[in-house]
Amino acid sequence: MGSFNQPRVTLVLEDGRTFYGRAFAGEGETLGEVVFNTSMTGYQEVLSDPSYKGQIVVMTYPLIGNYGVNDEDMESVTIQVEGFIVREYIPYPSNWRSKKSLKDFLEEANILGVEGIDTRALTKHIRTAGAMKGIIATGDRRPEELLEKVQTYPGLVGRDLVSNVTTSSPYLWQGERRPLELKPGMKGADVWPDPRHAYKVVALDYGIKYNILRHLANRGCHITVLPAQAKPTDVLALKPDGLFLSNGPGDPAGVTYAIETVRALLTQLPIFGICLGHQLLGLAMGGTTFKLKFGHRGGNQPVKDLLTGKVEITSQNHGFCVDINSLKNKDVELTHINLNDQTLEGMRHRKLPIYSVQYHPEASPGPHDSTYLFDDFLALMKGKQW
Repeated sequence: MGSFNQPRVTLVLEDGRTFYGRAFAGEGETLGEVVFNTSMTGYQEVLSDPSYKGQIVVMTYPLIGNYGVNDEDMESVTIQVEGFIVREYIPYPSNWRSKKSLKDFLEEANILGVEGIDTRALTKHIRTAGAMKGIIATGDRRPEELLEKVQTYPGLVGRDLVSNVTTSSPYLWQGERRPLELKPGMKGADVWPDPRHAYKVVALDYGIKYNILRHLANRGCHITVLPAQAKPTDVLALKPDGLFLSNGPGDPAGVTYAIETVRALLTQLPIFGICLGHQLLGLAMGGTTFKLKFGHRGGNQPVKDLLTGKVEITSQNHGFCVDINSLKNKDVELTHINLNDQTLEGMRHRKLPIYSVQYHPEASPGPHDSTYLFDDFLALMKGKQW
């Protein structure tokens, strides 16, 4: 559907592999880790998911843009990816919910959108060589020049990307973000005086997706979202019934302050973690993490619940993983396993009201296979044990 009047784009990976395409949105250049997502739909959610910070996303489904973009399906305040690559962009969206085209959406955020690249060949290369650093740039650029820039780019390992996506100040979630000013000496009753909310939850924002907040709110939770740098005393001062640890981008080992905070709160209150929150829990409980070859990104990942024997179809977006073997001698029970590569997808503490999953139950690809995990959180806040 593209036009050859569009600017030429060159993609160069860190191993020197080069691809060519055309820009359907924006101009310039951008660097990031090049990864692929296998979902057929949900490109708006992918683009606005803070877990993709620092990454250039390739969609494996060939036709993208056909239903446009709307106001309701945002997962954060803006686009989070560094760049977006598709096989073929559809410029004329057809959907009653659509408010704008994908091209307009990307250009409003100054994000480069690329089409015409052989995304099948690119995905097969990443699956073989692994996710790697890359650059996309418009104009007639020499691959050698671009490769030099890629090789000096720091990548994701060891970096703290959470500080780039976390909220700068606390807020309440009441169907949307509501500013909250926390003053010295403020007590929990000052923050959530409404008795209609049965559960009071503090969420630590490492790059939280709005649909997680929607699921908690729909279950009667009053949610206060705190920045990732919040101290254990900041959490406990609010006297919550439970603590939620959110998803987020990058290497969990690089977010040392979050690991320390989670470790200090392990024995204080019920805790539920998703994605990066799961990884931070693993590190806080004495485990280790490692980088996956090309990560899990898409809406079709099979996960087995070891407690029930059931298989869930899950949505995933992560490039790092908790090492199963690092938790063997801890008070940790493994609860979920990925059936594609046998990596850890869920765990819970044997004695404390703490559990977590690597995948995203709020994304509902099953469509509701995993939503029971939110109900489990409510049960823990009620005082029920395993």
